[in-house]
Amino acid sequence: MSQIQNVSRRRFLKGAFGAGALILAVRYLPPVLMHGHATGGQTDADRAALHPNLFVGIQQDGTVYIVAHRSEMGTTIRTSLPLVLADELDADWNRVKINQAIGDKRYGDQNTDGSHSIRSFFDTLRECGAAARWMLIAVAAKRWHAPASECSTELHTVVHQASGRRLGYGELAAEAARLTVPKKEQLLLKEPSEWRYIGKGMTSVDLANLCTGKAMYGMDARMDGMVYASIEHPPVFGGKIKSLDEQEALKVVGVHQTVTIDPFKPPAAFQPLGGVAVIADSTWAAFQARKKLKIVWDNGPNESYDSVEYKKELKETAHKPGKLIRSVGDSAKDFPTGKNVFEADYYVPLLAHAPMEPMVALAEFKDGKVTAWAPTQNPQAAQAIVSSELGIPVEAVVCHVTLLGGGFGRKSKPDYVAEAAVLSKKLGRPVKVVWTREDDVKFDYYNAVAAMYMKAAVDDRGKPTAWLQRSVFPPITSIFDVNAVYGDPPHLAQGWTDLPYDLPSIRIENGPAQAHVRIGWLRSVANIYHAFAIQGFTDELAHRANRDPVEYVLDLIGPARTLDFTNVQYPNYGADYNTYPWETGRLRNVIEMVADKSGWAKNKSKKGHGFGFAAHRSFLTYVATVVEVEVSDDGEIRIPRVDMAVDAGLVVNPEATRAQFEGAAVFGTSIVRSGEITAKNGVIQQSNFNDYPVARINEVPAQTNVYITESSAPPAGVGEPGVPPFVAAFCNAIFTATGKRVRDLPLSSNNLFG
Repeated sequence: MSQIQNVSRRRFLKGAFGAGALILAVRYLPPVLMHGHATGGQTDADRAALHPNLFVGIQQDGTVYIVAHRSEMGTTIRTSLPLVLADELDADWNRVKINQAIGDKRYGDQNTDGSHSIRSFFDTLRECGAAARWMLIAVAAKRWHAPASECSTELHTVVHQASGRRLGYGELAAEAARLTVPKKEQLLLKEPSEWRYIGKGMTSVDLANLCTGKAMYGMDARMDGMVYASIEHPPVFGGKIKSLDEQEALKVVGVHQTVTIDPFKPPAAFQPLGGVAVIADSTWAAFQARKKLKIVWDNGPNESYDSVEYKKELKETAHKPGKLIRSVGDSAKDFPTGKNVFEADYYVPLLAHAPMEPMVALAEFKDGKVTAWAPTQNPQAAQAIVSSELGIPVEAVVCHVTLLGGGFGRKSKPDYVAEAAVLSKKLGRPVKVVWTREDDVKFDYYNAVAAMYMKAAVDDRGKPTAWLQRSVFPPITSIFDVNAVYGDPPHLAQGWTDLPYDLPSIRIENGPAQAHVRIGWLRSVANIYHAFAIQGFTDELAHRANRDPVEYVLDLIGPARTLDFTNVQYPNYGADYNTYPWETGRLRNVIEMVADKSGWAKNKSKKGHGFGFAAHRSFLTYVATVVEVEVSDDGEIRIPRVDMAVDAGLVVNPEATRAQFEGAAVFGTSIVRSGEITAKNGVIQQSNFNDYPVARINEVPAQTNVYITESSAPPAGVGEPGVPPFVAAFCNAIFTATGKRVRDLPLSSNNLFG
């Protein structure tokens, strides 16, 4: 039996359950949560004695199986979401086992992206746990001839307090399975004061396996008879093969053959890029043979793409009137002129994801069906693109999700899974596609390059009386629509549309930009460049006015209020605005908190030692950041300390949340110091960490303090919101230490200290 089959048995066939085990259909939950095992294999939860819904099962020995339907890439979501269900069930966490879900639309949204896993499924998983608890209590009450209202639960046990009688969950599971699943209105959810795990958290369920080398990543998947594939993609986006000489490549020991993959049909979306795949017995043989391919390419129209010239075009466009996005006051009248008008340009280049684990996927096409194993953030998208590429029903595609060695948004785009499936169909055997680091950097879905033009007229105290901001960037929608050149409302709403300042005149615009590479979302997406520009410009205005930046921002924000987006397209990260309003009071609170915790008032900047501040709302979470920097005479930069104040609403797993914000500071350090993808003649010039470096341990913050506010608001995002204010605060700190403004990123390319 192959290794992957062993893994499959170990993970999905653990329980040899009795023939009497019953499966029930949920009646009160949305259709996405209706019970039913997914094509291609059941989870242990599916076969449990009590299985009241898609997410939980209880066996007769008391084992509780909870399905994790989101992808684990270091955020601890495979622990935190099941923890919510376990809490409402009153389950003993030591008796809980986690099953990883395959791609299946019945789980609802499985795209682990956009910092919304907890927000989107907190209530659902509470209800799933409460339904199972309701059924267990009902059976116990029946056995004891007692009213269910007199029964309650303790850890993994139903208790009748009046008589002291107790029954374990395992003893009740089989009989509970015969009951009708309760309706939603019958459920009695716990009060927050009763929560065992929510708000307290738990270490990762994968921790032991991660520390002992037993964790299964995409590269670990194996199938009998599989071969490896390494693909030479067109060097320019949209390129095609003109001629191919494979003779020298085929001489490499272990190489079977080469296979041509058709170029994509625009728009690119998640289709394979095309190219030539070398098929071999090992990655080594495939990599070596690939170097010997002789290919002449037709590079197509994107061969003219030059990032230096493109930067100039973006900045020129940013200085021209653009598409109106939001207007406050009489912003249509001519902008004031004179000595109290200030303007500035900001620029952020293309950014690559560069996760620790490059793209990899294993797929087998057999009998008209595909079984895939992949480190994907979005298994349903993998099903969809494989279905489209192979012309088979979505239901005929099974996508198993391994652990991800990082993702940052790149692995929500499953082009690499489609490559493996296409090659398997061509070859008639399982194929593992393995990307090199060079492939990963050169053929990414890059975070958009952006130019921002900022302009303000100020009064005698330096407070703006008129404000204009204009951003220009190739939109993410260009991968789905070749004619898209303007930002779409969801990405404009990421820190641009929702300027929170209380000013008499505000005009927010967006200019057109044509994409020449694949554009995709990366951790915090458009918030990176939007927050950089707004918070950088705000800091400039504060210093011009000789005002404290924290006090100045609070003045611009004005009194606590809810922003009014009437007649403005503001998708609010897909959340209901009544549930998640934009509340400036919450932003003010984190600003005041971080100022206090960091000792802002007593921290005085001087030559070579500075402090910077920024605040931003993204993914429904409010964050304020203070960064301390030391800059030597020769331009060496240290970050001794970072302070972050966070209002993310209800926080399920505090320690995991702190880790996300600590990681955001590291991620942001790389963006500021060295993050830059460039192109010449359409070809990406970077290829590995030698020319696309990420921050080393001596370059990242030495100490990061994360302060989580107590909040009664519903849960919001935590994976991404730490990045934007850190980037801006870091750059603002450099100014206070050196007197030099950072308007173009990264530092490595702007010759700031040259």
